[in-house]
Amino acid sequence: MRKLIVLTFLTLDGVMQAPGGPEEDPAGGFSYGGWTVPYFDEFLGNVMTEQMGRPFDLLLGRKTYEIFAAYWPYQNTDADPGAAAINNATKYVASHKPIISDWKKIVLIKDVGQEVKKLKEQEGPEIQVHGSSNLIQTLLKHDLVDEFWLKIFPVVLGSGKRLFAEGTIPAGFKLLESSNSPSGVIIASYVRAGEVKTGTFGS
Repeated sequence: MRKLIVLTFLTLDGVMQAPGGPEEDPAGGFSYGGWTVPYFDEFLGNVMTEQMGRPFDLLLGRKTYEIFAAYWPYQNTDADPGAAAINNATKYVASHKPIISDWKKIVLIKDVGQEVKKLKEQEGPEIQVHGSSNLIQTLLKHDLVDEFWLKIFPVVLGSGKRLFAEGTIPAGFKLLESSNSPSGVIIASYVRAGEVKTGTFGS
């Protein structure tokens, strides 16, 4: 059984849209692209290097795939371990349209609910999801996410695509580990822990 892990940069109000740059995803008139950059320090870079320094395959939405495909194949894999890891990983891409690319190890996924479930049942490395906000909503609706590796930035944006949107299946999670960077970013990893538990403070 393979774990499916969502790695997400997140604001305090839950926005995950366009963390890396102004042109990344301006959908809906989003004007704060690149909001992670002022907080991205060596500590956070080391966290990302560690999390991507283990065997993994990638599951990406179409838009995130196109962003990755335009960047990572052209990076120096000798100088950047993250580039080597991404380029060597099998890239499962959720899309109803064909993909024309010279990037190696691409597998098209059309029915996310059924195909990702079968993918998780196979032997192989963990499956990491980067970006891919629309895809994540489908994964959540089908209860396919095992862990969240969140980087929570000390900023609120008020609007934008959110990690947990309407339709998310209620679920409980357990904190695996947490730390914080000098710039105030909280790094927290959560694992799926059954159903939501409720109670009362009354006697």
